[in-house]
Amino acid sequence: MTFTIWEILKLSVDVGLLVLIWMVQLLIYPSFCHFGAAGFQKWHAIHMRNITFIVLPLMLGQLVLSGYLLFYVQEFTLVRILDFILVGSMWLSTALFYKPLHERLIQEPQNVHLCHRLEKTNWWRVAVWTLIVLLHLI
Repeated sequence: MTFTIWEILKLSVDVGLLVLIWMVQLLIYPSFCHFGAAGFQKWHAIHMRNITFIVLPLMLGQLVLSGYLLFYVQEFTLVRILDFILVGSMWLSTALFYKPLHERLIQEPQNVHLCHRLEKTNWWRVAVWTLIVLLHLI
């Protein structure tokens, strides 16, 4: 099995996001429920600002590389199509569900239910980013 430079770049970005989402799921989100209101607001603001510098370039890179491999290289295989759909679903879920949920947490910093909801529903993103990496290795 040989990989092109584009596939190696894509796999690198995919693995970066996979490691990041597992860290978020196992370390960062569980910690949200253990802050008081003032501490949470301060920590959450730092988290939201700084995580963007890591997540945004990786997600943009993943989207561009997924689209490039599908449309420019024109390898319309089931794996490439599924990869592009899954990457798109990560963008949609982040924009339409997770970002608004984080914004609600800013407004309701002691809402433990929201903290648990964020942690519980994020398993879906963990599963999808894991699947993206596994698909790339097929």
